[in-house]
Amino acid sequence: MGRIFETRKATMFKRYAKMAKAFTKIGRDIVIAVKLGGPNPESNARLRMVMQNAKAVNMPKANVEAAIKRASDKDTSNYEEVIHEGYAPHGVPVLVECTTNNPTRTVASVRMYFSRANGALGTKGSVSFMFNHVVLFKIEAGNLVKDDLELELIDFGLEDISFDEEN
Repeated sequence: MGRIFETRKATMFKRYAKMAKAFTKIGRDIVIAVKLGGPNPESNARLRMVMQNAKAVNMPKANVEAAIKRASDKDTSNYEEVIHEGYAPHGVPVLVECTTNNPTRTVASVRMYFSRANGALGTKGSVSFMFNHVVLFKIEAGNLVKDDLELELIDFGLEDISFDEEN
């Protein structure tokens, strides 16, 4: 067939490999989102976000719907989110968030990457006290009164607020 065909074939296979990797990752994210919040995207913000990510990587709608259907069935593999703690080189604390269906294998992989980088996997609680889990929301104020918005959000646990005066 020729060299051009082989070059094109190699390019296509690279692209397909990247797509397969992305689709698999998003499929796992869909399973976790459905398990945590249900199969309805209107009531499950995490599932909505994963569906947007699926659109961003051009995942077909049929694949997304099939993943949601598989995840809502009872016989799905049991994915769980785990957090491993450790120290990178020079004593830098690191939190590693993983999604896995086999925690034993995941611990071994994380330990291998830490040891390759001259780090060390820590025990539970050895690093997590140094970090705070924070969420950032950007809200278009529009015609909202900023003081009323701030007071309302404080009732829900707001710690810091800033207003962008450019708009």
